[in-house]
Amino acid sequence: MENNSALDLVSLANELEAFIQVCVPDSTTVNKYGGTLFTMKPDEKEGQFCGVFIYSAHVQLSFSHGPQLVDERNMLCGTGKYRRHINFKRVDDIDYPYIEGLICQASAF
Repeated sequence: MENNSALDLVSLANELEAFIQVCVPDSTTVNKYGGTLFTMKPDEKEGQFCGVFIYSAHVQLSFSHGPQLVDERNMLCGTGKYRRHINFKRVDDIDYPYIEGLICQASAF
């Protein structure tokens, strides 16, 4: 079993957050629910399109409107009505071009 240090997970979360800002430069961050939410409309809940959350063994990239996203590789997990997520344990696990597509789709809602 792989053991991630808290520092590794923080670095991973920072990497994902920086990548989201590059993909959607007009987005705004909001610290909420123990993580960082990305939104196109900071004053409206409906503007949130994704978030980054640190857990004890992974970092989660969560997508609003997850069920509506085109996910040809079936990377999105979850069964909620509105959200889907991908868990990452290492920076090497991030498929940047594919994740960029999901981020861009989510930000368009």
